[in-house]
Amino acid sequence: MTSQSYTVSGMTCQHCVNAVTEEVEAIDGVTDVRVDLDSGGLTVTSTGPLPDGVVAAAVDEAGYALAG
Repeated sequence: MTSQSYTVSGMTCQHCVNAVTEEVEAIDGVTDVRVDLDSGGLTVTSTGPLPDGVVAAAVDEAGYALAG
């Protein structure tokens, strides 16, 4: 298992958290997604390393962006 951490910008409510979680969970190989609304933290656990672009695209699809 591999765990990667990111920061998502623009989330303001639980709906935001749900949207990001749903999109990231749809990535092949993802086994767990944790989103912290207060910090914007996103932790993705997967069966192997994920290209950052794949996670960024999923977050973008939810209507948000990775910070940094």
